[in-house]
Amino acid sequence: MIYLCATPIGNLEDITLRVLRILKEVDLVAAEDTRQAKKLLTHYDIRVPVISLHQHNEAQRTEEILAWAAEGKDVAVVSDAGMPGISDPGGRLTRAAAAAGADITVLPGANAALTGLVLSGLPCETFYFGGFLPRRSSERKKALEAVRSLQASLVYYEAPHRLLKTLTDMTAVLGDRQAAVARELTKWYEETLRGPLTGLLDHFGQTPPRGELVIVVEGADLSEEPMAANTDIRRAVLDEMDAGASKKEAIKNVARRSGLSKNEVYQRVLDLPTQL
Repeated sequence: MIYLCATPIGNLEDITLRVLRILKEVDLVAAEDTRQAKKLLTHYDIRVPVISLHQHNEAQRTEEILAWAAEGKDVAVVSDAGMPGISDPGGRLTRAAAAAGADITVLPGANAALTGLVLSGLPCETFYFGGFLPRRSSERKKALEAVRSLQASLVYYEAPHRLLKTLTDMTAVLGDRQAAVARELTKWYEETLRGPLTGLLDHFGQTPPRGELVIVVEGADLSEEPMAANTDIRRAVLDEMDAGASKKEAIKNVARRSGLSKNEVYQRVLDLPTQL
């Protein structure tokens, strides 16, 4: 049997009795980082062989684990924190096990995405989990464009050194929506900041974040018919300019109301003068 075991995301007490029992009973543990796994096992006085299972050897290890399971051995799979397969190794193994008809099961437990979502105070009934966004800004914006119209809370993981760039791109693509950034979940310095994206951007611009982060952004509000046609966008920009706004200000205001990015609005009004 292959067991996918959820492990603590920070506080070592956040582990189930079932996971502890299975870790003691299996023949070996396959871990994303053997050093991290041994810390956990040592804390609970569990002595069992540990092998590595990470993104660079998952293909090879998958074949080996399936072979061991076919021989009747029990293997527990753990990531550094949380649920294997969720932005961590384990997905390839699960798919291969399912295709081979191997016995595999999940032992639920701690998960950073769900913990951050509930802490955010934003709607939890419907949500979209996007894992880690791409590192390049152009690709990141493209990924955000794809979910901009979703009426669901958007949940992402992010590293502290990329947070400001990600919040900047979120503001540009999604507009100034309500959001939350949760860091160091379940740990001593756990903290959740809530507010509009621009407010979070200002805060973390002055106070650089530390620790692993979960970002939650409110879903799209489609209660009003969005401006989609070129004629609607052009008319809206012209109305803003008639009221005294510069072309730049008008584009910004219309982008915020329409849900389009400023660049999209700009492309639709290229021929308009800077001022009327």
